[in-house]
Amino acid sequence: MQDLSKYSLAKLRALEVQVDDALKTQHFLSISKAREQILHIARNAGLTDKQVLAIKAPVPAKAGAASVGYTNPDDPAQQWSGRGRQPAWVKAWIAAGKSLEDVKTSA
Repeated sequence: MQDLSKYSLAKLRALEVQVDDALKTQHFLSISKAREQILHIARNAGLTDKQVLAIKAPVPAKAGAASVGYTNPDDPAQQWSGRGRQPAWVKAWIAAGKSLEDVKTSA
């Protein structure tokens, strides 16, 4: 490894540009090589380039809404997942000395 401490700022900046250019070139070459390898494998499997390029990566499902964990027995339309802030009916239920287990939705 070279001792860069003796280099001037201008020389270091020039090296920085050269390194950046080399990194971009190597990155491009590695992607090109990988693409050619993938296409080669696909062709050997009987796929055309067009078919391979049309393949889309699967999109992971979004987290979405949490499932219902608790239901108000006095008003089944009032439900709570058990995450986030407790709704008023849950607070009132607990304040009345009742257990959340009594309103837990069976899954």
